[in-house]
Amino acid sequence: MKKAVLPALPATAVHSIIERQLSAALAEAGDRDDRMFLIADRFHHAALAAMTLGISPISLLQAWQDWMLHLGISPGKQQQILRQLGRKQIRLGKYVMDCALNGEETDCCIQPPPHDHRFKSPAWKKFPFNIYAQSFLLTEQWWHEAAMGVSGVTAQHERLVEFYTRQFLDVFSPANFALTNPDVIEATFREGGANFLRGLGYMLSDAMKAAQPQQEDTAFKPGVNVAITPGEVVYRNDIIELIQYTPTTDTVQAEALLIVPAWIMKYYILDLSPENSLIRYLVAQGFTVFCISWINPDESHRDVSLEDYIDRGVMTALDAVEAITGSEKIHAAGYCLGGTLLAMATAAMARDGDDRIRSQTMLAAQVDFDEPGELGLFMDESQLSFIEDVMWLKGYLDQWQMAGAFQMLRSQDLIWSRMVLEYLLGQRPGTNDLMAWNADATRMPYRMHSDYLRQLYLNNDLSQGRYKVGGHDVHLEDIRVPVFAVGTTTDHVAPWKSVFKLVHLFDTDVDFILTSGGHNAGIVSEPGHPHRSYRKLFYKHGGPHPNADDWAEQAEVTDGSWWPQWSDWLTRQSSGTVPARAVGNPERGYPLLCKAPGTYVKIK
Repeated sequence: MKKAVLPALPATAVHSIIERQLSAALAEAGDRDDRMFLIADRFHHAALAAMTLGISPISLLQAWQDWMLHLGISPGKQQQILRQLGRKQIRLGKYVMDCALNGEETDCCIQPPPHDHRFKSPAWKKFPFNIYAQSFLLTEQWWHEAAMGVSGVTAQHERLVEFYTRQFLDVFSPANFALTNPDVIEATFREGGANFLRGLGYMLSDAMKAAQPQQEDTAFKPGVNVAITPGEVVYRNDIIELIQYTPTTDTVQAEALLIVPAWIMKYYILDLSPENSLIRYLVAQGFTVFCISWINPDESHRDVSLEDYIDRGVMTALDAVEAITGSEKIHAAGYCLGGTLLAMATAAMARDGDDRIRSQTMLAAQVDFDEPGELGLFMDESQLSFIEDVMWLKGYLDQWQMAGAFQMLRSQDLIWSRMVLEYLLGQRPGTNDLMAWNADATRMPYRMHSDYLRQLYLNNDLSQGRYKVGGHDVHLEDIRVPVFAVGTTTDHVAPWKSVFKLVHLFDTDVDFILTSGGHNAGIVSEPGHPHRSYRKLFYKHGGPHPNADDWAEQAEVTDGSWWPQWSDWLTRQSSGTVPARAVGNPERGYPLLCKAPGTYVKIK
């Protein structure tokens, strides 16, 4: 588990940063004295962020203040909370009495939520551990009820109070302590305490890795045992490398496929090991596949904007694909934020009469950020100003800050349960390709990330028709090409109901797939993967718009991978087959630069 530790900078480096930022700021200043005050605030905020893991203390304080003040003038809610507390104490007392009479056969007085696996072990049914677990779950439920439904509290503040209360309570789960966890006690007696010695070794190893964040994990390395689908880098600029993959079939579909991955993390989530590589699968199905590999930015990219990612990323890649293949039509697919970026580009193309896109695929990609899931908890004016000042100092958002936010969303699984498993039970599960990719984090350029957070998460400009590309608004309803979209059932990053909204926002036919799994594992869902299933909706443009919940409840569940569904859909959207194409096109200015996966994916 990666620790959120701010790496120390040498004194000379700090001095250099300060001097450079002061010079840049003063050069822009209209009033030098006023500008100096702003600079002092930004340095102070950046220093605070190092102590608060990038979380704005003001944002959190405002939420608690809003909740407590409104609760203070709501005597009815106060009495309701007290009554619920009394009832839960009675339930717990009755459960204790039943346990004394009936032993382990007693039915629980509360069941953990489906996603909570902390108390699944049969040992938690034995006294006194069953009392510990039931008491904790009742307390957790009571605090959830107390945090919600206070009249006058804003929805954002209510969710923040509930979220941080849950984070605080998770710390004190009886599963987290050796003396209250029956599995740890049993392992300790069985091994004579050897589990603690192994756990101490794992803890020291993790501390050393945190102190040396550039230390490379050699278990899975791009170009060695992941990201090894044969191909060539056929174009490179300051923010992308474009990879064209070597065909493995004699004929290919006439229209090439361009994949736009997210710039948060690296592209090879779509090209992991050979057996679960989506890119390799598509090549084997007879598609000419191109994929963007984004640069891992540093301070030199601080002024690169979100529109630069559209222009020098998506649009430049489309130009290259058209020139290399000679095809006037192109299939385009975007994953996560890459899908959001693709939607911006295709809406702008539709506005300007550029009809090169044959079809559009959106993989776990949002275009409406009104309900962005728990990531939206970190998006208010106070929090964004805090993040912007952190990025202003260094020119980018460091990967440890992104990793910390994502881990908080699933702290039960990614923090506490893992600490118990490794440090108390002394069990370290082997790393797999998906875990190695998840640890291969990237940075975010200052201006681009600020644009993205403010215009999408905070203001929701894209879905409201306010986002500008080339100085003019773009409208999602201008997208008229066929769309294939995928949502995943347990997605914490792009909740499937938020992804589903594109059915209503695009004026076109939409094939929507809801697949089992999370944001990453649901997409990496190769044929033959166990425990995978999906539901399918075909929405015909002009028909009544479906309700997400009603459709999901009624839709038939099909076992297996959704990949063949996408491959068949892409084939139907294509105009036929042509002989397999050579990689690159030197005559048109696209020579072979290096073997895939290229150089940008290896930048730490």
